[in-house]
Amino acid sequence: MTPDLSDLILRLLGEHRIMTIATNRSDGWPQATLVGYVNDGLILYCFVARTSQKYANIRRDNRVSLAIGGDFSDPLQINGLSLAAKASVVEDRIEFNRIGDAFMKRCPEYAAWPHPDPALAPMLRITPEIVSVLDYSKGFGHSDLVTISPRDLLPKKSGHSNWLESIEI
Repeated sequence: MTPDLSDLILRLLGEHRIMTIATNRSDGWPQATLVGYVNDGLILYCFVARTSQKYANIRRDNRVSLAIGGDFSDPLQINGLSLAAKASVVEDRIEFNRIGDAFMKRCPEYAAWPHPDPALAPMLRITPEIVSVLDYSKGFGHSDLVTISPRDLLPKKSGHSNWLESIEI
């Protein structure tokens, strides 16, 4: 992935806090819903209810699609991300606490709430494999397709991917 595309992806992840996650239902129909998220570089995290349909869908088939973007009054300002990814439950308590603290800091409206109980609200780690980067400033409908390599997932030393490292936990 080029540094410019990496910077754009990380900037867009940092500008937004809500994403649409689509899962595969057992009857073949897709299910899309909105969830809040935080990211650590290109890896995204969210909480879901253990009793939710999306959790059951992910436990059966961990492939998910994500969409992240906003509303624009000028079509040539549209930018956003569409990701093909795999979701897994965060089992490591240290990772759960670190990301949970980051979530509360990034979303201060939830800071008064207790940390979610993983028995009721597991945390998902969502690792992208393919990212479509929409950037209509380069022309209506323009997108760049990026295949994510394991090297792309490594922590960066600077830039937008490092926001999580600045949080004292």
